[in-house]
Amino acid sequence: MACPKEFTFSTDAEPHSSRTKLILKDHPEIRELIGRNPLSFLIIVALVASQVGLAFFLRDQSLWLVLITAYVIGAFISHGLFVMIHEGSHDLIFKRRSANLLSVVLADLVNCIPSSIAFRGYHLKHHTFQGIYELDADLPSRWEARLTGNTALGKALWLLLFAVFQGLRPPRLREIKFLSAWWWFNTLSVFAFNFWIFTMWGPMSVLYFLSSLVFAVGLHPLGARWIQEHYMIDPNQETYSYYGPFNLLAFNVGHHNEHHDFQSIPWNRLPKIRAMAPEHYDTLVWHRSWTRLLWRFLFDKDICLFSRTARTNRAGLQVLPE
Repeated sequence: MACPKEFTFSTDAEPHSSRTKLILKDHPEIRELIGRNPLSFLIIVALVASQVGLAFFLRDQSLWLVLITAYVIGAFISHGLFVMIHEGSHDLIFKRRSANLLSVVLADLVNCIPSSIAFRGYHLKHHTFQGIYELDADLPSRWEARLTGNTALGKALWLLLFAVFQGLRPPRLREIKFLSAWWWFNTLSVFAFNFWIFTMWGPMSVLYFLSSLVFAVGLHPLGARWIQEHYMIDPNQETYSYYGPFNLLAFNVGHHNEHHDFQSIPWNRLPKIRAMAPEHYDTLVWHRSWTRLLWRFLFDKDICLFSRTARTNRAGLQVLPE
Protein backbone atom coordinates (compact mmCIF):
# COMPACT_ATOMS: atom_id res chain seq x y z
CA MET A 1 0.00 0.00 0.00
CA ALA A 2 1.97 2.99 -1.30
CA CYS A 3 1.67 6.42 0.25
CA PRO A 4 -1.44 7.95 -1.38
CA LYS A 5 -1.56 11.40 -2.96
CA GLU A 6 -5.06 12.05 -1.62
CA PHE A 7 -7.20 10.89 1.28
CA THR A 8 -9.13 7.65 0.90
CA PHE A 9 -12.70 8.83 0.42
CA SER A 10 -15.63 6.85 1.77
CA THR A 11 -19.28 7.24 0.83
CA ASP A 12 -20.35 5.79 4.17
CA ALA A 13 -21.29 7.78 7.26
CA GLU A 14 -18.83 7.82 10.17
CA PRO A 15 -18.65 4.25 11.50
CA HIS A 16 -19.02 4.62 15.25
CA SER A 17 -22.70 5.47 15.72
CA SER A 18 -23.76 2.25 14.00
CA ARG A 19 -21.15 0.27 15.97
CA THR A 20 -22.47 1.74 19.21
CA LYS A 21 -26.01 0.55 18.46
CA LEU A 22 -24.75 -2.92 17.57
CA ILE A 23 -22.62 -3.21 20.72
CA LEU A 24 -25.44 -1.97 22.97
CA LYS A 25 -27.79 -4.49 21.39
CA ASP A 26 -25.40 -7.28 22.38
CA HIS A 27 -24.28 -5.73 25.69
CA PRO A 28 -26.86 -3.29 27.12
CA GLU A 29 -25.03 -3.47 30.47
CA ILE A 30 -22.39 -1.11 29.04
CA ARG A 31 -24.85 1.73 29.66
CA GLU A 32 -24.02 1.38 33.36
CA LEU A 33 -20.54 2.75 32.65
CA ILE A 34 -21.91 6.10 31.46
CA GLY A 35 -21.25 8.93 33.90
CA ARG A 36 -18.69 11.45 35.13
CA ASN A 37 -15.48 11.29 37.14
CA PRO A 38 -14.95 14.30 39.45
CA LEU A 39 -11.63 12.73 40.48
CA SER A 40 -10.32 14.08 37.17
CA PHE A 41 -10.39 17.59 38.64
CA LEU A 42 -8.09 16.52 41.47
CA ILE A 43 -5.79 14.96 38.87
CA ILE A 44 -5.71 18.29 37.02
CA VAL A 45 -4.77 20.11 40.23
CA ALA A 46 -2.01 17.58 40.98
CA LEU A 47 -0.58 17.70 37.44
CA VAL A 48 -0.62 21.51 37.30
CA ALA A 49 1.05 21.68 40.71
CA SER A 50 3.70 19.21 39.54
CA GLN A 51 4.51 21.29 36.48
CA VAL A 52 4.70 24.48 38.52
CA GLY A 53 6.99 22.78 41.04
CA LEU A 54 9.30 21.54 38.28
CA ALA A 55 9.27 24.99 36.63
CA PHE A 56 10.41 26.48 39.94
CA PHE A 57 13.20 23.92 40.29
CA LEU A 58 14.39 24.55 36.71
CA ARG A 59 14.28 28.36 36.90
CA ASP A 60 18.08 28.67 37.18
CA GLN A 61 19.13 25.44 35.48
CA SER A 62 20.88 24.89 32.15
CA LEU A 63 19.03 24.69 28.86
CA TRP A 64 19.95 21.02 28.45
CA LEU A 65 18.54 20.06 31.85
CA VAL A 66 15.34 21.94 31.05
CA LEU A 67 14.93 20.11 27.73
CA ILE A 68 15.80 16.69 29.13
CA THR A 69 13.40 17.12 32.05
CA ALA A 70 10.68 18.26 29.66
CA TYR A 71 11.20 15.22 27.43
CA VAL A 72 11.46 12.62 30.18
CA ILE A 73 8.96 13.99 32.73
CA GLY A 74 7.19 17.13 31.55
CA ALA A 75 5.87 15.58 28.35
CA PHE A 76 3.95 12.95 30.32
CA ILE A 77 2.48 15.57 32.64
CA SER A 78 1.53 17.87 29.78
CA HIS A 79 0.03 14.96 27.84
CA GLY A 80 -1.93 13.93 30.91
CA LEU A 81 -3.34 17.45 31.11
CA PHE A 82 -4.38 17.20 27.46
CA VAL A 83 -6.26 14.01 28.30
CA MET A 84 -8.02 15.81 31.15
CA ILE A 85 -8.86 18.68 28.76
CA HIS A 86 -10.33 16.04 26.49
CA GLU A 87 -12.42 14.69 29.39
CA GLY A 88 -13.70 18.14 30.24
CA SER A 89 -14.51 18.82 26.60
CA HIS A 90 -16.93 15.89 26.75
CA ASP A 91 -18.36 17.13 30.09
CA LEU A 92 -17.06 13.99 31.80
CA ILE A 93 -15.70 15.69 34.94
CA PHE A 94 -18.69 17.59 36.35
CA LYS A 95 -22.37 17.79 35.49
CA ARG A 96 -22.38 21.55 34.94
CA ARG A 97 -20.77 22.65 31.69
CA SER A 98 -19.30 25.79 33.26
CA ALA A 99 -17.45 23.64 35.84
CA ASN A 100 -15.99 21.53 33.04
CA LEU A 101 -14.91 24.64 31.16
CA LEU A 102 -13.20 26.07 34.24
CA SER A 103 -11.45 22.72 34.71
CA VAL A 104 -10.02 22.66 31.20
CA VAL A 105 -8.84 26.27 31.47
CA LEU A 106 -7.04 25.36 34.69
CA ALA A 107 -5.41 22.40 32.94
CA ASP A 108 -4.31 24.71 30.13
CA LEU A 109 -2.38 27.15 32.32
CA VAL A 110 0.92 25.24 32.24
CA ASN A 111 0.59 24.19 28.60
CA CYS A 112 1.78 27.68 27.67
CA ILE A 113 -0.38 28.03 24.54
CA PRO A 114 -4.14 28.51 25.11
CA SER A 115 -6.06 25.77 23.32
CA SER A 116 -8.55 24.06 25.63
CA ILE A 117 -11.69 26.00 24.67
CA ALA A 118 -10.89 25.90 20.95
CA PHE A 119 -10.15 22.18 21.26
CA ARG A 120 -13.61 21.57 22.69
CA GLY A 121 -15.20 23.26 19.69
CA TYR A 122 -13.45 21.30 16.99
CA HIS A 123 -13.11 18.00 18.86
CA LEU A 124 -16.86 17.53 19.29
CA LYS A 125 -17.24 18.16 15.55
CA HIS A 126 -14.56 15.53 14.95
CA HIS A 127 -16.79 12.94 16.62
CA THR A 128 -19.92 13.91 14.73
CA PHE A 129 -18.33 14.55 11.33
CA GLN A 130 -15.29 12.28 11.38
CA GLY A 131 -13.42 12.70 8.10
CA ILE A 132 -15.42 15.64 6.73
CA TYR A 133 -12.65 17.92 5.48
CA GLU A 134 -14.50 21.17 6.22
CA LEU A 135 -15.45 20.14 9.78
CA ASP A 136 -12.88 17.70 11.14
CA ALA A 137 -9.78 19.49 12.44
CA ASP A 138 -8.17 16.15 13.26
CA LEU A 139 -7.79 15.59 9.52
CA PRO A 140 -4.58 17.20 8.19
CA SER A 141 -4.89 19.98 5.64
CA ARG A 142 -4.00 18.98 2.10
CA TRP A 143 -1.16 21.52 1.89
CA GLU A 144 0.12 20.13 5.20
CA ALA A 145 0.19 16.58 3.81
CA ARG A 146 1.88 17.64 0.57
CA LEU A 147 4.48 19.69 2.43
CA THR A 148 5.31 16.85 4.81
CA GLY A 149 5.58 14.16 2.15
CA ASN A 150 6.65 10.63 3.07
CA THR A 151 10.30 11.13 4.04
CA ALA A 152 11.51 10.49 7.58
CA LEU A 153 12.79 14.07 7.85
CA GLY A 154 9.53 15.57 6.66
CA LYS A 155 7.44 13.47 9.04
CA ALA A 156 9.82 14.13 11.95
CA LEU A 157 9.57 17.89 11.41
CA TRP A 158 5.78 17.60 11.15
CA LEU A 159 5.63 15.82 14.51
CA LEU A 160 8.07 18.25 16.09
CA LEU A 161 5.89 21.16 14.95
CA PHE A 162 2.58 19.36 15.39
CA ALA A 163 1.13 22.05 17.67
CA VAL A 164 1.89 24.68 15.00
CA PHE A 165 0.23 22.68 12.23
CA GLN A 166 -2.82 22.08 14.42
CA GLY A 167 -3.07 25.82 15.00
CA LEU A 168 -3.08 26.46 11.24
CA ARG A 169 -6.06 24.19 10.52
CA PRO A 170 -8.99 26.25 11.91
CA PRO A 171 -9.22 28.70 8.94
CA ARG A 172 -10.47 25.86 6.73
CA LEU A 173 -13.18 24.96 9.28
CA ARG A 174 -15.55 27.67 8.18
CA GLU A 175 -18.58 26.35 10.04
CA ILE A 176 -16.95 26.23 13.48
CA LYS A 177 -17.05 29.35 15.64
CA PHE A 178 -13.95 29.62 17.82
CA LEU A 179 -14.12 33.11 19.31
CA SER A 180 -16.32 33.34 22.39
CA ALA A 181 -16.23 34.75 25.91
CA TRP A 182 -14.78 31.46 27.13
CA TRP A 183 -12.11 31.55 24.39
CA TRP A 184 -11.04 35.01 25.53
CA PHE A 185 -11.04 33.90 29.17
CA ASN A 186 -8.89 30.88 28.26
CA THR A 187 -6.46 33.00 26.22
CA LEU A 188 -6.06 35.78 28.77
CA SER A 189 -5.72 33.32 31.67
CA VAL A 190 -2.94 31.31 30.02
CA PHE A 191 -0.98 34.35 28.84
CA ALA A 192 -1.35 36.11 32.20
CA PHE A 193 -0.24 33.03 34.13
CA ASN A 194 2.80 32.46 31.95
CA PHE A 195 3.73 36.14 32.08
CA TRP A 196 3.56 35.96 35.86
CA ILE A 197 5.80 32.86 35.88
CA PHE A 198 8.23 34.64 33.54
CA THR A 199 8.43 37.74 35.76
CA MET A 200 8.79 35.65 38.94
CA TRP A 201 11.19 32.89 37.82
CA GLY A 202 12.54 33.86 34.42
CA PRO A 203 12.54 32.38 30.90
CA MET A 204 13.71 28.85 31.75
CA SER A 205 10.50 28.11 33.64
CA VAL A 206 8.33 29.18 30.71
CA LEU A 207 10.62 27.32 28.31
CA TYR A 208 10.03 24.20 30.39
CA PHE A 209 6.27 24.59 29.96
CA LEU A 210 6.63 25.14 26.22
CA SER A 211 9.07 22.24 25.75
CA SER A 212 6.80 19.89 27.67
CA LEU A 213 3.94 20.87 25.35
CA VAL A 214 6.01 20.38 22.18
CA PHE A 215 7.23 16.96 23.26
CA ALA A 216 3.84 15.83 24.59
CA VAL A 217 2.19 16.22 21.20
CA GLY A 218 5.21 15.86 18.91
CA LEU A 219 8.45 14.01 18.30
CA HIS A 220 8.11 11.68 21.27
CA PRO A 221 6.57 8.22 21.82
CA LEU A 222 3.53 10.07 23.17
CA GLY A 223 3.26 11.86 19.83
CA ALA A 224 2.57 8.50 18.17
CA ARG A 225 -0.87 8.73 19.76
CA TRP A 226 -1.94 11.08 16.97
CA ILE A 227 -0.82 8.48 14.42
CA GLN A 228 -2.41 5.61 16.30
CA GLU A 229 -5.89 7.07 16.44
CA HIS A 230 -6.86 7.38 12.77
CA TYR A 231 -3.92 6.75 10.41
CA MET A 232 -4.73 3.72 8.29
CA ILE A 233 -2.54 0.73 9.04
CA ASP A 234 -5.30 -1.49 7.68
CA PRO A 235 -7.17 -0.36 4.53
CA ASN A 236 -10.49 -1.52 6.01
CA GLN A 237 -10.25 0.32 9.33
CA GLU A 238 -10.05 4.04 10.13
CA THR A 239 -9.98 4.16 13.95
CA TYR A 240 -7.48 2.26 16.12
CA SER A 241 -6.88 1.63 19.80
CA TYR A 242 -3.62 1.24 21.68
CA TYR A 243 -3.39 -1.35 24.47
CA GLY A 244 0.10 -0.78 25.83
CA PRO A 245 1.74 0.23 29.12
CA PHE A 246 1.69 3.99 28.42
CA ASN A 247 -2.06 3.91 29.02
CA LEU A 248 -1.20 3.86 32.73
CA LEU A 249 0.40 7.30 32.38
CA ALA A 250 -1.97 8.56 29.68
CA PHE A 251 -5.24 7.87 31.49
CA ASN A 252 -6.41 5.18 29.03
CA VAL A 253 -6.48 7.58 26.10
CA GLY A 254 -5.26 4.72 23.92
CA HIS A 255 -8.71 3.12 24.08
CA HIS A 256 -9.75 5.20 21.12
CA ASN A 257 -12.27 2.93 19.41
CA GLU A 258 -13.97 2.52 22.76
CA HIS A 259 -14.07 6.29 23.26
CA HIS A 260 -15.51 6.96 19.80
CA ASP A 261 -18.13 4.28 20.35
CA PHE A 262 -19.08 5.58 23.82
CA GLN A 263 -18.24 9.26 24.27
CA SER A 264 -20.17 9.50 27.56
CA ILE A 265 -17.94 7.03 29.42
CA PRO A 266 -15.01 8.58 31.35
CA TRP A 267 -11.39 7.55 31.01
CA ASN A 268 -11.26 5.28 34.07
CA ARG A 269 -14.02 3.01 32.71
CA LEU A 270 -12.89 2.73 29.10
CA PRO A 271 -11.03 -0.61 29.55
CA LYS A 272 -14.25 -2.14 30.88
CA ILE A 273 -15.92 -1.65 27.51
CA ARG A 274 -13.51 -4.00 25.79
CA ALA A 275 -13.75 -6.44 28.71
CA MET A 276 -17.55 -6.49 28.39
CA ALA A 277 -17.62 -6.76 24.58
CA PRO A 278 -14.37 -8.47 23.54
CA GLU A 279 -15.86 -9.87 20.34
CA HIS A 280 -16.34 -6.31 19.04
CA TYR A 281 -12.78 -5.12 19.83
CA ASP A 282 -10.41 -8.07 19.77
CA THR A 283 -11.23 -8.63 16.11
CA LEU A 284 -10.02 -5.11 15.21
CA VAL A 285 -6.45 -4.10 14.37
CA TRP A 286 -4.85 -2.43 17.39
CA HIS A 287 -1.44 -1.18 18.49
CA ARG A 288 0.81 -2.60 21.21
CA SER A 289 3.58 0.04 21.24
CA TRP A 290 3.57 3.79 20.61
CA THR A 291 7.37 3.72 20.31
CA ARG A 292 7.28 1.05 17.60
CA LEU A 293 4.51 2.94 15.81
CA LEU A 294 6.54 6.16 15.94
CA TRP A 295 9.47 4.49 14.19
CA ARG A 296 7.22 2.84 11.66
CA PHE A 297 5.52 6.14 10.84
CA LEU A 298 8.83 7.91 10.37
CA PHE A 299 10.56 5.33 8.19
CA ASP A 300 7.74 3.55 6.35
CA LYS A 301 7.39 5.44 3.06
CA ASP A 302 3.96 3.87 2.54
CA ILE A 303 2.53 5.87 5.46
CA CYS A 304 2.01 9.62 5.15
CA LEU A 305 -0.52 12.27 6.18
CA PHE A 306 -2.82 11.23 3.33
CA SER A 307 -3.14 7.78 4.97
CA ARG A 308 -6.52 8.77 6.36
CA THR A 309 -10.17 8.16 5.54
CA ALA A 310 -12.24 11.20 4.54
CA ARG A 311 -16.02 11.23 4.27
CA THR A 312 -18.23 12.02 1.33
CA ASN A 313 -21.30 11.39 3.48
CA ARG A 314 -22.19 14.14 5.90
CA ALA A 315 -24.96 12.48 7.87
CA GLY A 316 -26.70 11.64 4.61
CA LEU A 317 -25.67 14.80 2.74
CA GLN A 318 -23.05 14.13 0.10
CA VAL A 319 -19.96 16.33 0.33
CA LEU A 320 -17.67 15.98 -2.66
CA PRO A 321 -13.87 16.33 -2.26
CA GLU A 322 -12.22 19.39 -3.74
